[in-house]
Formats: sequence, structure tokens, C-alpha cells
Amino acid sequence: MKARDIPNLISFLRILMTVPVVWLLFVREFGVALMLFAVAGISDGLDGFLAKQFGWQSRLGGLLDPLADKALLMSSFLVLGALDLLPVWLVMAVIFRDLLIMGGGLYYHFLVEDLQADPSLISKLNTLLQILLVLATVTNAGPLALPPLLLAVLIWSTLATTLASGIGYVWVWTRKAQRKGWHV
Repeated sequence: MKARDIPNLISFLRILMTVPVVWLLFVREFGVALMLFAVAGISDGLDGFLAKQFGWQSRLGGLLDPLADKALLMSSFLVLGALDLLPVWLVMAVIFRDLLIMGGGLYYHFLVEDLQADPSLISKLNTLLQILLVLATVTNAGPLALPPLLLAVLIWSTLATTLASGIGYVWVWTRKAQRKGWHV
């Protein structure tokens, strides 16, 4: 292993952390789940910082990092929805958006041209809001009751950015594909 592999290793470990986080949520050990989720969030920032700071970016890292984010967020949303801590309609919107983006990205990559993943600003905001919502929901369910208004604002903001970013990706990729001569 070389130093330049450290960001990829961190991303891979974050994928593995999904299992204990999901288990802890299921058994309602919210305090420990919150700590592990926070460690995963810090590791996300750390791997990105190391990759950019030292030029350790790689194609594998470009795949592992968003995969780790999606694995942790999607599974957390599913569990929190199953525990009735998040509205099912929001969980469905988040999952549908991610499946739409993954499916659309694969379609574009294999049938139009090589897709360079470049998250939009609204997508980055959506990811941040999803993380904050999971953190707030787990905090509220366990160690500390939060104001209902804060949770409501996070829920509706997450829904708005989920819809906006999903529509944005469809719009951008459709227009790019049309410029390449594809009819979608």
C-alpha cells in the first residue's frame, strides 16, 4: 500500500461502517450510532481533503467516495423510515432520486459517452442536508430532543433539494445526450 491509497482505504472503511451503523439504528442504540455516523462524516471530509491536498485522486476514489456516501445515507434513510422516524414519502423520494441518478449515469456512460461525475451545487447541498437530517433525526430519537420545527425544516429542505437535484441531473444529461445526437 502506498500513501496515495489512503483516501481509497478510508472510503472503503466508510462503506464497511455502514453495517454497524445500520445495526445500531435497528436496535435503537442511537447514541453509539450517532458517534459512528459522525466518524463516517469526518472520514468523508478527510479522504477528500487528502486526495485533493496531495494529488491522490484516482478513478477508483471517484467511485468509492460517492458509493460510500450513498451506502451510508440510503441505508440510514431506509432504517429511519422503517422505524417511523422519517416520513416514508421522503425516504421514497431520496431512494428514487439516487436510483434515477445511478441508472441515468450508467445509461449515459454506456450509451452516450464516458461520464465524468461532477456533482452539481444543488446535489452537494442535498447531500449535506441529508447528512444533517440523519444526524438530527438520530439525535432527536436518542440523546437529545430537538425542536420539532428544526426537524420539519430539515425534512422539507431535504425534499426540495432532492427533487431539484434529481430534475437537474435529468435535464443536464438529457441535453448533453441530445447534443451528441441521442434521442432520449
